[in-house]
Amino acid sequence: MEVLQNQDQKNHASFLQPAIQTIIKPSMFNIQPLNAVSVIAGPGSYTGLRVGLASAKGLCYALNIPLITLNTLEVMTMAAINSSTHQPISSSTLFCPMIDARRNEVFTAVYNQQLQILMDPSVLILNENSFESFFQHHTVVFFGSGSAKWEAICTNVNMIHCDHVIPMVDAQVQLAYKKYQKRDFANMAYAEPDYLKNVYTSK
Repeated sequence: MEVLQNQDQKNHASFLQPAIQTIIKPSMFNIQPLNAVSVIAGPGSYTGLRVGLASAKGLCYALNIPLITLNTLEVMTMAAINSSTHQPISSSTLFCPMIDARRNEVFTAVYNQQLQILMDPSVLILNENSFESFFQHHTVVFFGSGSAKWEAICTNVNMIHCDHVIPMVDAQVQLAYKKYQKRDFANMAYAEPDYLKNVYTSK
């Protein structure tokens, strides 16, 4: 099936619905047999999260199927772990996804290679001592849109900076299928974006 991507951060709503139609129509893909819909619920772009979750809920309501929500940082890490299988990575290596949250902040977490959480997803103001406790016993791979900020201030020899884009589609499918097998579905009435920080709107 075709994979469509949108790099424009300001037109999520105008992109998503036509993109779904573009995928469905040429391939004559019938969405009726779908068993569930998965969506990455955050953290990330506030507007993007709202549009994505609303669209996923709409499909689930229309087809009467369950909704599966995923955490962006976990999906990023699964993708990084998948990519690292082709590289000599130590068994003690940890993975730290970073999403730019503006200024000197990032959305981040720390995972091991079994995708166990060692630092809960949070918004973090970076300084030179961030992650010091992990560096004492581990090499840590940093990646994502916020990792360049960290590379600019970190001098620890146990840091590995991954600056290439890691495809996330396969990782999302992997994690969504695991949740589907466990029947770990979101409550559509109460599911909401996981912003990780307060949302401010102008009056």
